[in-house]
Amino acid sequence: MQQDNADLATLIGSRICHDLISPIGAISNGLELLTLNGAGGIGPEFDLINDSCSSATARIRFFRVAFGTSSAGQQLRRDEVVSVLEGIARGTRLQTQWHPDGNQHRRDVQLAFLALLCFETALPQGGTVVFDLQDGRWQIAGTGPRLSLDPDLWKMLTDPSHRTEISPARVQFAMLQVVAADHGRTMTYTQADNHLRLQL
Repeated sequence: MQQDNADLATLIGSRICHDLISPIGAISNGLELLTLNGAGGIGPEFDLINDSCSSATARIRFFRVAFGTSSAGQQLRRDEVVSVLEGIARGTRLQTQWHPDGNQHRRDVQLAFLALLCFETALPQGGTVVFDLQDGRWQIAGTGPRLSLDPDLWKMLTDPSHRTEISPARVQFAMLQVVAADHGRTMTYTQADNHLRLQL
């Protein structure tokens, strides 16, 4: 994936998220109005639609940062980041802990979010992913009941010359590699038993 292709990919990601968030937001608003009018909460069907809508909104907010485009100086507040992470974790077995204080550059948060998607594949039974910043570098640690790494995909992150076939479900590895290189970041990772640590 060349850099211009990565830029195009982020533009496409932004466009898709932008076009999807409006109708899903409208559905959410409609459900809220039904609730206020006394028509909501009348059965499991309503709850299922409401939960699905909330889940879709959370994923789009997350993908907008992970795969979307951003300006060089754009920042995200800590409460925004935590809100997005809490939203995608709701109802799943993968939890997150965001330790950095204050605002963060959106491009740095993009790296962290792409890394989280990589950790998600390595923790098939869930677990906890902890984000720390030390001397301007991400220290991301994941633990869970079982660790399962695809060695070719993780080698891509530490060795830019390494190539392997990428499926749609694993596109985050290719994206993280390119975005990290664009930021001048190198990556290293270590694993032991049920613990995985990534530095970038």
